[in-house]
Formats: sequence, C-alpha cells, structure tokens
Amino acid sequence: MTQDHTTAAPACYRHPNRHTLLSCSRCGRAICTSCSIDAAVGQRCPECVREEGTQQVIPTTPSQRRRYGEAPATKAFIGLAVAFFIITGFGSPQSTIFQDLAQVNAAVAAGQWWRIFTVVLLHASITHLLFNMWALWVLGPQIERGVGTWPFVSLYLAAAGVGGVAAFYFGGPFDVGVGASGAIFGLFGVWLNWALHRRKTQGGRSLLGQLGILLFINAAIPFLIPNISWQAHLGGLIAGFVIGELWSRVKGVNAVQIRTAIGFAVAALAAVAVLV
Repeated sequence: MTQDHTTAAPACYRHPNRHTLLSCSRCGRAICTSCSIDAAVGQRCPECVREEGTQQVIPTTPSQRRRYGEAPATKAFIGLAVAFFIITGFGSPQSTIFQDLAQVNAAVAAGQWWRIFTVVLLHASITHLLFNMWALWVLGPQIERGVGTWPFVSLYLAAAGVGGVAAFYFGGPFDVGVGASGAIFGLFGVWLNWALHRRKTQGGRSLLGQLGILLFINAAIPFLIPNISWQAHLGGLIAGFVIGELWSRVKGVNAVQIRTAIGFAVAALAAVAVLV
C-alpha cells in the first residue's frame, strides 16, 4: 500500500493543490494549516472568522503550525512501543514487565482489565515491532492532524480495548497476546469509513481499493502464520469503523471534545465488557 494518502484527501477550499484532513470546526470546510485560524475552541476558516467578526481569534504562527503537523501522539505511541521493547529485553516473555502488561486472558478474567490496553506497549520480535510501527506511522499522522491529538489518543485506546475484548471472548482462556495490532486496525477502520463515504470520488475509490487489498492480505495472514490474533484485528477494525462513522456526524465548535469523548466512551465500554 502506498504511503501517500494525500491524493485521496479533500483539498483546502482556498488552495486546491493542498490536501488536508483539517476542517473548520464551525462550517466544516476543508482547510490547510495556512488557512486554519485557532479560536477559543477548535479552528476556523477565514470566512467564518470574518462572519463572526467580534470573536477574538489567535492566528497561528509558523512554529505553531509545525508543532500541530508533527502528530505528537503518533510519535509518542511509537516511542513508547520502542522503549518498552528495549526495557523488556527485546520482547522477552521472561521479563517481569512483559508478564505484567501482556494480555493474559486468565489474568483478564481474574479482573485485570487494564491488560487489554497495555498490550499495545509490547511486541514479541523486532519484525513485529517494525511492522506495527510502520503501519502506525503511515496511517496515524493524517488522522491525528484531521481530528486532533486527543480524539486520536482516544481512538487508539478504544480500538486496542475492543480488540482486546474480542481476543478475550473469542480466544482461548489461557491465550497470551502482545502487540498494537488491534489499535492499528482501528486506524484502518477510520480510513475505511472515510473511503466509503467518498467512494463516488476518484480519490475515495482509489483509497478504498488499496485498503481492500491490504485488509484482505491481513485477513489471510492469521490463517497462514500461527499465533496471530485475528480476533484483535477484527475487533479493532470494527471499533475504528464505528468511531469513524460517529465522528463524521460531529460538527460545530465542540467537535474535538465530542470526538474525544466518543473514543474514551468506547474504551470504557471495552473495560466494562471484560469485567461482566
């Protein structure tokens, strides 16, 4: 799958050659970072700023735009995964930290619900780590820039949690799982939802075709390679798709806060699901 998703993203309404997932939190117009103007809540397009008139706005500086474009949560999740891979002795199952954070279904059944989330910090091999972090870096930044850092964090945790729930209920009672695959498939789910909404456009059809091929390959891998949790993949994918659909219906000045709440609510439901 190509790493360049910008060909399918909507274009800024003032700069048609600039593709973006940012949008005005008041009217919903697609805007690039040059046109985005920070308001008390969310960001505005120049037209809405002129219409609001008396509202105080704080124009972004180039350094602020660069910081916003760096996708800090994506980088933080990658950094954490790498750090934990190192401190667990490069994914050694004998590591105490590894044993305390892995999704051990027997431990989850005993009430240790947090394992469905901490599983994203662990990886079993360098190949496992590199594949997941590459996928996170390819899929994550545009989502984070488009919806905001905290909604992205809530999505990542929610997808991990729902993936953990699926692995808990549909896996073996003594299964042990590690990896961020459930969370990564949550990002796939958001992209898939976005592509379906735009399937009548050339860019949407192209992205949908790429995602379809990639998802087909990933769906086949668990049947070809042992010890891969298709349950976590499927759970994360469904969670991401549903969250993406709910996000698409959110507009207005409180969009960032509402999207964040949606993600964390799904994550909380996942925790409750393994406790009942």
